[in-house]
Amino acid sequence: MFNTTAWNRRRYSLYAPIYDAVARRAFRRARRIALSQVHWQRGMRVLVVGAGTGLDLYFLPRDVELHASDLAPAMVRRLARRAESLDMDVQTRVLDAERLEYPDDHFDVVVMHLILAVMPDPQRGLDEARRVMRPDGQLCVLDKFQADDRPAGVGRRALNALTSTIATDITRQARPLLEAGGFVIEQDTPVMMGSLVRALLARPA
Repeated sequence: MFNTTAWNRRRYSLYAPIYDAVARRAFRRARRIALSQVHWQRGMRVLVVGAGTGLDLYFLPRDVELHASDLAPAMVRRLARRAESLDMDVQTRVLDAERLEYPDDHFDVVVMHLILAVMPDPQRGLDEARRVMRPDGQLCVLDKFQADDRPAGVGRRALNALTSTIATDITRQARPLLEAGGFVIEQDTPVMMGSLVRALLARPA
């Protein structure tokens, strides 16, 4: 499988100019539902990991301390411009989701939208999310997942060799990933394409 951090940085830098045209409308409702599951409070410190061009900003409260990162510098530049156009104070950084440069127990909410099915090592990404999250924090996940009750078949795994190179992994399972990362799932809502795209809210176990 051709899925490395270097390749993801390169390809998302190429995708940046057209990303909004592809993803903005398609995932608008799903993003809104996922973020509506979070129990928001004024003054929370929030991290959006793999924030892309900032399409989640439309559905985030304005009375929180907001940090947003992405692996691709081209994405972060567009993210910063979007935050400015929305008059939102967002601290943006170029960061690898598997190596978050933040202290332990720092965030009340970590948002991971459309990234767990893309990153080379999602388990490491979840370990980092849990590390930077406070013990009573919330993890908001939106992504494409294989059903939890059965592994991917031979045909799906073969197709995944292509899809994971150009777009996304289609064999990952939400519940095993999150539970192995030390999270307890509180909400699990199918939001698109039947149950393929799911919005999950989880807390540290």
